[in-house]
Order: sequence, then structure tokens, then C-alpha cells
Amino acid sequence: MTDPVSDMLTRIRNAGMSRAKVVAMPRSIMKFAIAKIIQGQGYVSNVEAFEDGNKPMMSLTLKYDEGNSPMISAITRISKPGQRVYVKSTDLHRVRSGMGFSIVSTPNGLMTGAEARKRHLGGELICEIY
Repeated sequence: MTDPVSDMLTRIRNAGMSRAKVVAMPRSIMKFAIAKIIQGQGYVSNVEAFEDGNKPMMSLTLKYDEGNSPMISAITRISKPGQRVYVKSTDLHRVRSGMGFSIVSTPNGLMTGAEARKRHLGGELICEIY
């Protein structure tokens, strides 16, 4: 697999469209950190790490609103292996006028775009979720 983060985002997007409650996927340090940020923003209710034999796995419990539509309406990969996207802290914009968030890989670790702006940190723009 050339882009495991994109695979993770696609699994979350597909699970939301099929109204699945839980989605499982292979775990890595970066993907687990992305999942924890998504949970911290309130788009998933639970992130759990487990082992499937020798393979590290994780599961995400998705959240839905009263109309049974997923909380994540769109999840977009910005920086790709073939075209990395780096931004300065001054160039980090609000996603959907503050209704969504971006995830940035900074020298101090993964964080939301708003947190990176507040700390005056730039980095690689991983994805946008709204």
C-alpha cells in the first residue's frame, strides 16, 4: 500500500456512507494519532486499539446525528505521497468557516489547524474534515 493514511480516510468515508457503526483498520502511530484528533473534535465517539493475531488494529465508532446522517460529511486528503503540501502558520485557513477542521503534521506532532495557528507552527497539511 502506497498511502496508508488515504486508505484510512477512505475506510471512514465508506463506513459513513454505508451507515456502519464501527470501522476497523490496520493501526500505525500516525493513523492512531489522526483518529484521536478526530475523536477529540467530536466526529467519532470511540477509538480503540486491539491486536488481531500479530497485526495491530484499531476500530472507530462513528457518530450520527438525529437524521441518521454521519457527522463526517466529507473527509479529504490534501497532502499525498506524490505531491506533498506544506503550509506556514499564516497560510492555515479555517475549514468551512469553522464548521470543519484540518489536521497538520508539525515539528511538535499532529494537531488541528487551529491549534497550529495558535502556536505559530506550520507543517504538512494532511487532511480536511467537515
